[in-house]
Formats: sequence, structure tokens, C-alpha cells
Amino acid sequence: MKSLTLTSSSSTLFLVLLIYICFSPSSSGNPKNFLHTGSFLSMEDDTDLLTSSDNTFTCGFYGVGENAYYFSIWFTNSKDKTVAWMANRGKPVNGKGSKLSLHRDGAFVLTDVDGSITWEANTRTTYVERAELLDNGNLVLKDSSGKVVWQSFDFPTDTLLPHQRFIKSKKLISILGRGNYSTGYFNFFFDTDNVLRLVYDGPDISSVYWPNVDFDAFGNGRTNFNSTRIAMLDDMGWFLSSDWLNFNGFDSGFGIRRRLTMDYDGNLRLYSLNIVSGLWTITWEAVRQLCSVHGLCGRNGICVYTPEPKCSCPPGYEMADPSITLESCKMKCLEDCQCNAFSYRLTGDGKCFIKVELFNGYESPNFLGALYLKLPLSIETSEVIVLNGANNTCKLGETTRTIGLGTSSTLETRGRRARWVYLYSFASVIGAIEMLLFVSGWWFLFRSGIPAMVEE
Repeated sequence: MKSLTLTSSSSTLFLVLLIYICFSPSSSGNPKNFLHTGSFLSMEDDTDLLTSSDNTFTCGFYGVGENAYYFSIWFTNSKDKTVAWMANRGKPVNGKGSKLSLHRDGAFVLTDVDGSITWEANTRTTYVERAELLDNGNLVLKDSSGKVVWQSFDFPTDTLLPHQRFIKSKKLISILGRGNYSTGYFNFFFDTDNVLRLVYDGPDISSVYWPNVDFDAFGNGRTNFNSTRIAMLDDMGWFLSSDWLNFNGFDSGFGIRRRLTMDYDGNLRLYSLNIVSGLWTITWEAVRQLCSVHGLCGRNGICVYTPEPKCSCPPGYEMADPSITLESCKMKCLEDCQCNAFSYRLTGDGKCFIKVELFNGYESPNFLGALYLKLPLSIETSEVIVLNGANNTCKLGETTRTIGLGTSSTLETRGRRARWVYLYSFASVIGAIEMLLFVSGWWFLFRSGIPAMVEE
């Protein structure tokens, strides 16, 4: 038997090769920050992502709801995966079969499950070698020489990142609401007079609410004589603009991940990320009194501090949103065959709780709401409650196929129905009598042979 002997130099080389094979960056288990032409990212693979080399940003499919996904860039270490950029903002794709492809002709395309194009980077005429996610959160397409031919920094959504140039053709547009990533109504941009403004651009009206509309540019500490129209947030947390809008967060300094976001409530805020907790801290905001944001409470709405800003209606008006009303909660229960009751909170939140089964009911003076039972229409809700002791099961005294809600409105509804029945019956009798009189008179006139003048 021959023994195998390794020299010190060969054993060292073998060890180096073994370490390289096991811990090579090209191994499938490690994150990647680029995508070559002819490749794609699949929605159905949770690990099919692009991650910046310093692990600050991640790029891939961001899920909202049950079956809606956006191709997005988010902060890797934020607790709620805070989105910094979104491609298909107004048109989410399906959970299966959707993919982002970098074609050999340079096209960067997001397709839905049916193959339809949902979003596309306009790079078909330029040779593209790869897509790469940089450490600053910028997703770029590069040619063979390394030149950037397209970048996400040129197409901001609601967030500006450090070193992302903000120029006259760019806008930050808020999302529609918390968790709703559709395009909202609040905008941050350079106006035609070279001044950065916050504008509410709603379905009916558009109005400026920041800076203070009671003053001109100089009165607000701005200038409109610089037509360059460029601004940027730097690594120190300073925002510098050509219109003299300069501000910084209270934690200014290097080493902190920041973002400037046009929030859904109409306020522009600067955030700093706590790496340990993954939570964001507001270090600057444009509007100190949120009720001064135009359009915050909608048409005819009044913003009040409680002490947080809340929306209310003037006397004689009621909330137009059907998702917070008592009536919609009632209809929700009526349309659900399994619903036996619903609870409606009277705390101003408009919370509706459907009850399929009822157990352990009790009265409490501290409960800020009401419980509405579903009862047969024939039951009088004014009946006296009978106390029967403990461990009893309550059931309806009679069964009927027509069901309403056992509230004070039930008797009113029955009364209105009875009045309409009497009205229709009376009108029918009167109509029959009139028809009988008309036919009898016609028959009498022509049968009697009356003179022509009278007949006419």
C-alpha cells in the first residue's frame, strides 16, 4: 500500500483552494448586487434579490396585501422594510409568474403573469451589460465600459436619498395612505418661480401650503432669482438648495442612514435610521402645525387638535367615507349570514366588529360603544329583559326568514312600510273608480244620440 504524502507548499495550496471553494462570493448562498443580461429576478423565489455590497439596501419584489407586488428598493435593516423607490407604483403585479428581466437588447422589463409589460426602463437602444444596486440605494444599468446609462435616482417616487440630485424636472409625490402605495395628492418640487414648495394637488383643486403663502419668497427666507433649481441631501444630514432652503437634522453627522420623504399626511420629513432597533426617528419636518396642510381632511372637513390632528365635520355635515359609518357596519352584518350581531365603537375611530357567536355578554359603563343584535322583524325590541340566573342559553322565540337588526330603527322601518301599503291601496281604489266613471259616461253619451254641437 502506498501512502500519500503532501509537501508543506502543496498542502498550503490545497487549503487555500478549499477555503476559496467554500467561501467564494460566487456561491449561490451569498447575496448578489448585480444582474447580467439574459437573467431575471423571479417573484416566486423569495431569495431572488439584489443586495448592495454593504447590505444597506435590497432590491426585489415587495409584497402588499394578498397578491400584489411592487418591484422596489428598501432599507435592508429597517424593521418594516421601508421603501426608498418603487418602479410599478400604480400597477402591482401578480404573486406568481411575474419577473423582472434584463434582455440582451438592453431592455429592463417588468412583466406580469400573463406576459404583459407593467414597467420598463427605456434602454432598448443602448447596449447594457448589467444591472447593479449601489451602496447609496441607486439601481443602475451599466454598459460594457462601466458607464451608467440609466439609474433609479433619476425617477424618485416619494423619497430622496443622500447624494440623489433633485432638479427642476423631479418631484416627490406621496403615497395615498398608510400601506397604500398608489400615487397620492401631496407634492414637493421646484415651482415655476424657482422656489421649492409643498402643494396639494387633489382631484378638484390644487393649492400651495408651504412655505407660508402670506409671504413672498424673500419673506420666507428664499430666493427666486436662481434658475439653476437644484438641491441635494448630503451624508451629514444637510439639505442644500439653490433657492436658499437649507436645513439639517438635529443628529447631523456621518455614519447615519437618512431619507427625506414626502409623507402621505402632506408633511415633508427627514428621517434617521436606528441600526439597532430598525426604527426611524424624525429629525426635521417642514410643517410644524399639521392642520395647516391643505387637503388633509378633504372637502368641508375641519382639522382639530386632540392633541393629535383629527378630522371632523361642521354642524349639519357627516362623514362621507362609508367605511366608518354605523350604517355600513349594519349592512355588513345583514349581508353576512353568519353574523348574529356587531359592535360599533363610539370613540371616533369608526371601528366595526362583526360577531358570529355571542358568549359572556355583560353591561359595562366603561364600554364606549354599542352592540347591535340581529333579530326577526316581528320581535318588539322594547320587551323587558328577564333575569333567569346563570349558565343559560338564549335563543330566539320564533323563526322568520326576513331578518333585520334589533335597534330602534326596526319599528320605524315597519311603520313606514305599513304607511306605504295603505297609500298604494287607497290610490288603486280611487283609480278604479275614476276609470269606471269615465267608461260609463262615454257609453251614455254616444248611446243617447246627443246633438253634434253638444257632442263636440
